[in-house]
Amino acid sequence: MESDVIKALSSCPLFAGMSELEIEIMLGSVNYQLISMPSHELYALAGMPCKYVDVVTKGKLICRMAALSGKQVEVSRLHSGNMVAPAFIFSKDRSLPVSVETDGKVQLFRMRPEELKRLIDVDETIRMNYIRILSNIDVFLTQKMKVLSLFTIREKVAYLLMECSGEQGSNEVHLERSRQEIADSFGIQKFSLLRVLSDFEKEGAIEIHGRTIKILDRRKMLR
Repeated sequence: MESDVIKALSSCPLFAGMSELEIEIMLGSVNYQLISMPSHELYALAGMPCKYVDVVTKGKLICRMAALSGKQVEVSRLHSGNMVAPAFIFSKDRSLPVSVETDGKVQLFRMRPEELKRLIDVDETIRMNYIRILSNIDVFLTQKMKVLSLFTIREKVAYLLMECSGEQGSNEVHLERSRQEIADSFGIQKFSLLRVLSDFEKEGAIEIHGRTIKILDRRKMLR
């Protein structure tokens, strides 16, 4: 197996606590494929069944949920090392609730569900890692529902900036997504996002330099 694929898999929560050599030896006992997808390719439409165990090894996938009105909300972005829809692999109803498409060229490590079951049956580390993945999904969805349904637009933007600050370990935050993509992730209008950012800057809470935003005073964003 290619070294860059093994490196990507070593960052996957399914293989947490395992060395690259252990992963390679373990996967030597299962059937798998490496799937390449072009940019802006549809991985799946909402309602399609989850047929495979896929792990992103290169590129990004964007997951979006659409309302009957056509309005879309970006649910998540899957990067190298992320599993695709792990909670649906063994579910009774495998219909995906989101549409998924590539953001740039993507490579996937792919197994069939029965191969993953075999790994879970024989390896306690993988078994516990998979249980932990499912538990973390529940935590993520609970927090996502709270942000989308209970937070005001101002609170949503403040939450985003402070979350990015924590992830990047700095008060100077670089936004990887465009303003429109961020607005879509919260289910709000781009104009509303820009207005809140402008208000934060006028109040002395932040400084904006393109996609780089410096947090000056967190308390002013939360009042």
